[in-house]
Amino acid sequence: MKILYYDCFSGISGDMNLGALLDLGVDQSYLLREIKKLKLEDYEIGIARENRKGIYGTSFKVMLPPAAYTHQHRNYSDIVRLIAESDISERVKKTSLNIFLKIAEAEALVHGCDVEEVHFHEVGAVDSIVDIVGAAVCLDFLKVDRVLSSPVELGGGMVRCAHGILPVPAPATAEILKGIPVKSGAVPFETTTPTGAAILAATVAQFTERVHFTTRKIGYGIGRRDMDIPNILRIFMGDIVDEEHDEDVTEQDAWLLECNIDDMNPELYDAVMDALYEKGALDVYLTPIMMKKSRPAVTLSIICDQDKKKDMEEILWLETTTFGLRSHQVSKAMLRREFSKVETKYGPVSIKHAYFKGRRIKSKPEYEDCKKLAGLNGVSIKEIMDLLP
Repeated sequence: MKILYYDCFSGISGDMNLGALLDLGVDQSYLLREIKKLKLEDYEIGIARENRKGIYGTSFKVMLPPAAYTHQHRNYSDIVRLIAESDISERVKKTSLNIFLKIAEAEALVHGCDVEEVHFHEVGAVDSIVDIVGAAVCLDFLKVDRVLSSPVELGGGMVRCAHGILPVPAPATAEILKGIPVKSGAVPFETTTPTGAAILAATVAQFTERVHFTTRKIGYGIGRRDMDIPNILRIFMGDIVDEEHDEDVTEQDAWLLECNIDDMNPELYDAVMDALYEKGALDVYLTPIMMKKSRPAVTLSIICDQDKKKDMEEILWLETTTFGLRSHQVSKAMLRREFSKVETKYGPVSIKHAYFKGRRIKSKPEYEDCKKLAGLNGVSIKEIMDLLP
């Protein structure tokens, strides 16, 4: 499986992305020919070899006359029409519009208006249109099977934009990256722009630091700042190492939180587990252990997504007797699942089926359905399950 892996240790912007993709091997003349199909005016493109902190890569810059910055604001409908009426391929149009939609939805939410009413400023200018459509052109050229990314560095401090001076991440960037793992504070500048964030949000299948692949090429996109860390976007192209990878198996990162408790009324665990599940825990379980002085105790374990970690911690602090907890990232692998209904003489029961390498390998009745029917009909749960195939 051919993959791209974005290493966003210094964030991502639209021009850094195009620089890295060109550095990776996208044909420069092909990219420029495709961009010209947009029929945009009053701009020039500069592509050069530069270095940051001794690391050489490719810089990509869209250069505009001063007047363009005041006259090139567009709304979402203008951009949709511009892309739709161009001669670029349908695949590139689709990817480009998906990226712009991410930005439009974020801007609409931040400014309290409908998507169609969103008036773009920086993102509506020629340089951002080139960055976004160019990204779609490059990804189509490379024809990778999957795009992956590391967590995204946001930077810190304040940023000046069309609406004034705003905190980093800018509100639109924060909205676009909801549900995506991020880092912040590496430098006191904005390192991830709304354009860069939207490119990732629209094209990346998984955000993870745990990925095993064989590297074939590496591209470096040079940013415009000289910072304490290299202002560079690094992109790897390679092959997934595991030849047994199957599309029926989904892998993703999660967090495992645990604490050992030896002084809590066991009757309280049921309420704690309910609270954790209600807040989005993926799994909660108890393990009996022996602690110092031979005291019987319990390890309370929770598996959750990155964005739920703080919610889980709050419940542990407020609803258990623990004074501390430990946590670390884990990798989860899950089989593809489908559900069907089986009619019994007592009523319908949902059956969960699991698939591997295109074949159904196991099935299991949903316990809660069986429990409900057993109660309604005055029979045992086992009798309900015995009726199922």
